[in-house]
Amino acid sequence: MFLIHGIKGLYAITPDCTNTPDLLRRVRCALAGGASVLQYRSKTADEALRLEQATVLRELTHQFSVPLIVNDDVHLAAEIGADGIHLGANDMALTSARAVLGPGKIIGASCYNRLPLAQQAVAAGADYVAFGAFFPSAVKPGAVSANIELLRQARAGLAVPLVAIGGITQENGAVLLQAGADALAVISALFDAADIQAAAQDFSTLFSQDFAS
Repeated sequence: MFLIHGIKGLYAITPDCTNTPDLLRRVRCALAGGASVLQYRSKTADEALRLEQATVLRELTHQFSVPLIVNDDVHLAAEIGADGIHLGANDMALTSARAVLGPGKIIGASCYNRLPLAQQAVAAGADYVAFGAFFPSAVKPGAVSANIELLRQARAGLAVPLVAIGGITQENGAVLLQAGADALAVISALFDAADIQAAAQDFSTLFSQDFAS
């Protein structure tokens, strides 16, 4: 069991990768570098491969005492004993996901650039909310844009952890933390790095600065 308010720091999201040993190697590097949350996200794997990958990542995150969040698939999260689920606007309703997973699991919600959606999610029991894209994203080039003021408003009005996502790098992440983000969700700038562990360490240093405390 992880403290829900421990959703803070580098929130690593897995890239699409059909080679499970390579995915495991890359994630191990990210965790060794200080990633504090891992989300398993795959938009290309079939059901069997998702189960295989999620199962081995569950074992790996246990080794590092890091929570594993599954993207979208509530039943996969339940099957492998993940620590939680991350839901988008078109996924299972939050209350239904809670009924499947139980009260002890983490549920996060994508709220894009919409503060009212985040308020509704928190009222329905979301444990954290995510906003973005704050910067152009190679993973989701057509994602809606969110501005920094949204984070400030959310920080002033919401008592749950705030996750920022979308084109985040070591260079632009600090401004999001200054505006109130608790965690930075990263795919490309982490897993496309030549040295994944070093990239994770660089991200992690952002959270030692005063504005992230």
